[in-house]
Amino acid sequence: MQIYSFSGKDLYAMLVGGANLLARTKDEIDSLNVFPVPDGDTGTNMYYTLRSGVKEAYPKRNSSIGVVAEALANGSLLGARGNSGVILSQIIAGFAEAMAGKERGELSDVEAGFRRGIEKACEAISDPVEGTIITVGRELAGAYGEAVGRTRDLVRATVWAYNRAKEALDKTPELLPVLKEAGVVDAGGKGLVVIFEGIIKAMRDAALSQDIELFDVAVRQQKEFVSKKAQKFGKEIEHTYCSEFIVTGNNIPLDILRQELIPYGDCLMVVGDSQTAKVHIHSNHPGLVLECGLRYGALKEIHINNMEEQMEARFEEKVVPEVEKPLGIVAVGVGEGMINIMASLGVDMVVRGGQTMNPSAQELLDAVKDTPAEKIILLPNNKNVILAAEQAKSLADKEVIVLPARSMVQGVAALLAFNSVLELDENLSRMQSAIDNCAYGEVTVAVRDSKVKGIPVKKGEYMAMARDELIAADVSMEEVLKRLIDNLSEGEPELITLYYGADLSEDEARGIQEKLESKFSEAEFELHYGGQPVYPFLVSVE
Repeated sequence: MQIYSFSGKDLYAMLVGGANLLARTKDEIDSLNVFPVPDGDTGTNMYYTLRSGVKEAYPKRNSSIGVVAEALANGSLLGARGNSGVILSQIIAGFAEAMAGKERGELSDVEAGFRRGIEKACEAISDPVEGTIITVGRELAGAYGEAVGRTRDLVRATVWAYNRAKEALDKTPELLPVLKEAGVVDAGGKGLVVIFEGIIKAMRDAALSQDIELFDVAVRQQKEFVSKKAQKFGKEIEHTYCSEFIVTGNNIPLDILRQELIPYGDCLMVVGDSQTAKVHIHSNHPGLVLECGLRYGALKEIHINNMEEQMEARFEEKVVPEVEKPLGIVAVGVGEGMINIMASLGVDMVVRGGQTMNPSAQELLDAVKDTPAEKIILLPNNKNVILAAEQAKSLADKEVIVLPARSMVQGVAALLAFNSVLELDENLSRMQSAIDNCAYGEVTVAVRDSKVKGIPVKKGEYMAMARDELIAADVSMEEVLKRLIDNLSEGEPELITLYYGADLSEDEARGIQEKLESKFSEAEFELHYGGQPVYPFLVSVE
């Protein structure tokens, strides 16, 4: 079968074929994670991104190619999840630009579309890396360019481009040593190749009337993706009042203040300097907490909230009228405890998501719209959500400032630095500084044998990740935590904060903390319930 031009209906059918094959292959693509951790989501993110575009195009599938391509682009941009999804959405958006105003598309239009798509994808990434989806996509565009003038047959040209893309994918380990060491090809590049394999199948089968099957991921993950309702905490609220205030004075002894406040509750955080200290604590005796603070200076910005009433109002879905304020905060988070901490530190809306469940640009945009504020600070709190946050920012009708926190631990540090009485620019400076100075890491479990940066890893071992880099693997969680803290410390650590995950009990977490205290005897420890999946511990070191 030869095709010399194609319509909007044809384009829709081709992308249906790509989406359906990607749905069947996404788990395999997810497993192509350089780090052998149970949070690979590249295939899932690309699938949801493409599915969003196809669903948006469905009502217009019988329109011109320009109209269908525009709908595909709009849906993909809003549905983009994770870095791979954002890059894919930019490729589709560039393709749509080349098709704008056209009734049908020819080979030269396809070549121009993919060339523009790769340009847009590179513009969206601050530092494009070879050996990734960018390399594979560039090879696709180049192959279409070579085909122009040699043939008018879109099927022949697409098969040629697909084969070139497969060759480029196979070479990604040679361009990116970390892929070669881990024994995998680039996951994003693999996703793009799979989409084209599905497109070719749709073209060859002439399946121009099929409907998208829209395979779903596991029910658990899908619920995490679309959930917009608060979920009851699995851990009872032991301390009713969330107290937050600022102490101003001279020579405020932060360590002593922290020690004196420990008996009054949990989720204690004391940060600042000798002139200004910010205190956050959950307690049943807020009056005693305030008196403790008064011993070291004047108090201001005092906020005391009854968390039980807040939770009841949330669960009963009470509608509380909101008055628009100058500045709001939206943050991404996962885990009952982490979400609770963020909310208590002033976040207006927490978008549920993170590793294994990257929120879409649409979900972030909805949170921005629903927050009653003129300007929004957006904390992605995950390295794989930053691009989607930037995409949501570009689509918002209000001012959005993305502070590129790469972990929830960095996000908490930024929130602790926030002071509502300060001007926006000063807050942004303080929060960015807190992010930059936050030494963060996490512990997780290997899902396969691997080797990363010279470190051999066996399936089932605990792995320590410091600033997103693997630094240790061992059968002992205590051992990898020790090595992680050593790596994050500059000299002698003063304060070590541990957030324990959903799969650990408080007794287990405290037992590990006590063992760590014997090694780091000069440091203070804080233990908080994070409730995050996949990672037994999140860690920050000051």
